[in-house]
Amino acid sequence: MNSAVILKVKSYRFFSSNVLWPIISIMRDISMTSDQLLSRNLKEIDSELNELINAERQRQFRGLELIASENYTSVSVLQCLGSCLTNKYSEGMPGARYYGGNQFIDKIELLCQKRALDAFNLDPEKWGCNVQPYSGSPANFAVYTALVNPHGKIMGLDLSDGGHLTHGFKTEKKKISATSIFFESMLYKVNPSTGLIDYDKLAETARLFKPNLIIAGTTCYSRYLDYKRFREICDENDSIMLADMSHISGLVAAGVIPSPFEYADVISSTTHKTLRGPRAGIIFYKKGVKYITENGEKIMFDFEEKINNAVFPSLQGGPHNNAIAAIATTMLQVKTDEFRKYQEQVLLNAKKLSIELEKLGYYVVTGGTDVHLILIDLVKSFKVTGSKAEFVLELVDIACNKNTVPGDKSPLNPSGLRLGTPALTTRGFKEEDMVTVASLIHKGILLAKEVQSVSGPKLVNFKSVLMENETFKEKIESLKNEVQSFAEKFFMPTMDY
Repeated sequence: MNSAVILKVKSYRFFSSNVLWPIISIMRDISMTSDQLLSRNLKEIDSELNELINAERQRQFRGLELIASENYTSVSVLQCLGSCLTNKYSEGMPGARYYGGNQFIDKIELLCQKRALDAFNLDPEKWGCNVQPYSGSPANFAVYTALVNPHGKIMGLDLSDGGHLTHGFKTEKKKISATSIFFESMLYKVNPSTGLIDYDKLAETARLFKPNLIIAGTTCYSRYLDYKRFREICDENDSIMLADMSHISGLVAAGVIPSPFEYADVISSTTHKTLRGPRAGIIFYKKGVKYITENGEKIMFDFEEKINNAVFPSLQGGPHNNAIAAIATTMLQVKTDEFRKYQEQVLLNAKKLSIELEKLGYYVVTGGTDVHLILIDLVKSFKVTGSKAEFVLELVDIACNKNTVPGDKSPLNPSGLRLGTPALTTRGFKEEDMVTVASLIHKGILLAKEVQSVSGPKLVNFKSVLMENETFKEKIESLKNEVQSFAEKFFMPTMDY
């Protein structure tokens, strides 16, 4: 039998009104059954899951997060993500929804759009944006769906050379990404000796392939992109230029690296990497006058309606309103001096990490970095694969990811390791701390090489020896303690659960 309901009524004055609104909090006795599911805290109702979340939070706090595509977002973003906005369905665009009750949701999405344009200093007469994509991959697929059509031609950087799966990745034997299944893709390459994009070869291939769209974007490339050259190649072939700035959008917004907006027709991005927002996607597109004909006729860009329709109803259902609100507060932060200084430090830390690893004998692909990440060739440096290095480093609480280097054949057994500085910089790491980070990475790599000398080349044997050999287990534990003692000195934004 349910106990009596205790009502607590307090009065609060809303900012825009003089009316006192009652807010009722309902407290029920612990013996209640039905409403416990709705009102009890996670740690009370699901201790198992709560423990796992707290364990992950401890891992993030006590370890070194060097995955270039990850970051620690702000408390305000976390609050938006856990808000009542997750309750609301709002298919369609602001002012044209398929559900009622969206008057505040519309205002939030319009605010998000306005702030996104402002964050990148864009004229709303010349640029628009869609903030509904669930992430970067759906954003890219929406652009192709809108502007290329099925079996249209796209060109993107090969995955093994630093491109992304959604840039049309395929192998000689198999089409891997849906972007290569539903569209005809041609992959361009980097120069194998320099690791830099071969723009001359790209231009030559484009003349033969005649793509509808060319992607200027990367996921593991440490140098600036030559957006002007991309524009010239696109113009020569009457191709749409898509800049995928998912990795570098925070750096672009802060103005610390060159921007693609001067040259690209459409720009896609995630919002969680260097931008430090929620895990979501965004698409910017040109609007207004495209050009004026000789007889004075204005030809307009037609991207807006096509892209909006591709996002919904073609590919997605209701947008994630909690994520859109989180993007909005992220874009507000982008305009602060603190955010710019953060991005400047990201670059300083990446350059310092690159220099320190080179001092320790590592081959850094392209010879350094202009952005937030570096790629090291471990096989060329220490005859250890990226898979083995990643496994050892994970055991000692250094999170990074194996990655192909130019010339690699398999992304599952690559030669490289990708390292990024956005997350550590968020926690307050400076250049002098990168010296220690490089030293800890090096200790892990040397341990991997030592294990390999016992296990032989096969990864399965490598893992077996590492997990069973008492000497190696002790060395892992010792290095892990060293990593944790260092990492725990730094701040991490979080919320209690």
